[in-house]
This record gives sequence, structure tokens and C-alpha cells, in this order.
Amino acid sequence: MFIVGELINGMYKNVRQALETKDKKIIQDIAKKQTEAGASALDVNCGPASRNPKDDIKWMVEAIQEVVDTPLCMDSTKTDVIEAGLSTAKNKTIINSTGADKEKLDILVPMALKYKSSLIGLAMNKKGVPQDKFQRLELAATIVTYCQENNFPVSNLYLDPIVLPVNVAQAQAQEVLGALHEFKLLSDPAPKTIVGLSNVSQGAPDRSLINRTFLVMAQCAGLDGAILDPLDKNLMDALITAELILNKQIYCDSFLDAYKKK
Repeated sequence: MFIVGELINGMYKNVRQALETKDKKIIQDIAKKQTEAGASALDVNCGPASRNPKDDIKWMVEAIQEVVDTPLCMDSTKTDVIEAGLSTAKNKTIINSTGADKEKLDILVPMALKYKSSLIGLAMNKKGVPQDKFQRLELAATIVTYCQENNFPVSNLYLDPIVLPVNVAQAQAQEVLGALHEFKLLSDPAPKTIVGLSNVSQGAPDRSLINRTFLVMAQCAGLDGAILDPLDKNLMDALITAELILNKQIYCDSFLDAYKKK
């Protein structure tokens, strides 16, 4: 599974303090720990409190690249901030993210092509998050069609059906699982799928339990990637075990250690 470590985000107190004091050791420590725990890529988000997000994301990217070569996922609602991060990155990148609105696609798909970046497409538009799998499928199809018509490889596209908190939108979890399966039928080759996992437990107790249970269910529905906390050992163990049971990994008695070493 493609794992995007979520912990370099200005919404976390330690990252916010690092940005304010320009203490790159904090950022670098988080980058190294997530990579060592199995992250395939690292999300980089300045957070809403950043006063100079373009400068901040450049500083974060430079700090991270001093200690790891892990691909970076540029995460912002502002397209100029995303491009600032992309222009600083030395290795593979991901854009997080575009919605299905044409004005957003018109900016971010060419940007992804320019920087040879992968792209996360959210199954939502300016009207908000859809309420069932069919609306999600329609918006996902809009993104796939736009990419195909503008020569962006669908193989570099990750579709996100938008996970909502189970404590306020319980029925939506099943709609997301259904959408994950349907997204695979949109094109050949099929687009990849990804979720922002921690959204499902937002505001609820026992967050780790909810996260890992939903993750395993999503893996059974064909999930390819997740933005998550790779330092949550129970979560990572559940992910690895699900990959084994789904016959995506070869069994051995020490399968957890074998997966991590790979």
C-alpha cells in the first residue's frame, strides 16, 4: 500500500512551533521517523496559521530533503503554495489536491504535468461533499475524463472519495467503501485510490481502533493508498496483515518484520 505520512502539518503544535522558530530539527525528526515506520511519501502542509505559506513550505521541503529522499506530497488549498513546494522539491512529488471543478483542474493538471507530479483528485466540488457513492462516482469521472483529455496519465492519478467522520456521518462510511470499488471501473488502466484516513475518526474516542478497522475494510474494497499516521503501530500492523490476507504479500512467520524491511 502507498502510505503518505500525515504528521508534517502546521495544525500539529510541534510543527507549528517549528515553523515559528525555524527549528528544522523538529521537522527532520518527524520526517525520519515516518520514513523509518514505512511511509512511502510525506505530506507537507504549513497549516492555516502560517503567515507566509510559500516561504514556509519551501523551508519545510528543504529541511526534509536534508535528511530523507522520500517523495513529498504538497498539501495546500492555495495553488501558488503548492507550486512553491514543487519548485523546491528534488525528488518525486504528489499534489494534494484538486477537486472536480474545472477552474481548479485547469490550474493543477498542467502544474502536475509541468513538475511530473502525481495528483490526488477529490470527489467533490464547490457544492461540497457528495452524499452517496453515485455522486462521488460522477465527480470522479469528471476528473478522470479531464485528465485523459489533457494528456495527464491516469496511472499517476489518485482518486479520493472523501471520508467523513463516523460520529456525525455514520452512513457515509459505507458509501465511501462502495465508491472505492466503483472508481476502479472508470478507466483502463484504472485510477488509483486513496483516503485521508484520520477523517473517519475525527472527534470520536478510540480513534486508533476506528482508523484501523476502517482501513482494513477499505483495503478489501480495493484501496491503494492512505494518508495516515505511520507511527501508530497497531494501525500499521493491521494494514500489513490485511495485505497478507488479501494475498498481496507472501506469508512467513515473521511477516510483519519482513514487510517493514521491504
